[in-house]
Amino acid sequence: MLDTNCFVDASRSDAEAAAYAEFCAWAAPSLYLSTVVAAELRAGAGSAKDRRTLERQILSPYVRRGRLVNPSSAAWEELGTTLATLVEDEGLVLRDVRRSFVFDVLIARSCREIGATLVSRNAADLSRIAKALPMTVRGIF
Repeated sequence: MLDTNCFVDASRSDAEAAAYAEFCAWAAPSLYLSTVVAAELRAGAGSAKDRRTLERQILSPYVRRGRLVNPSSAAWEELGTTLATLVEDEGLVLRDVRRSFVFDVLIARSCREIGATLVSRNAADLSRIAKALPMTVRGIF
């Protein structure tokens, strides 16, 4: 499962776009998209035209292939437990937590539920989350 930053990076440079395309060509049969990532991408699209392009080029293939993953009720429950564990064990201050960190917990839990590896460049947050929620993470392509 690709994290939001994979898509954002691919949109910023030709080299990243090529790396993204190469990775997707290799991994396509086993790639899933979190609805959390889809929501982040839609929120970050700058205009209605950008959202239409996003839907057509990025999101639609996952929808057509039935490759969307929604966080389950267990993932939402684990979100609270994971954050509470990080508060207790790591000194996490909830009022200072970025929304993207909370989303990363949901994405990580969803990956764990389906046995997927999370592909991301967000090593700092994900290593912190992994202290409370063991998961498989791989660096970006």
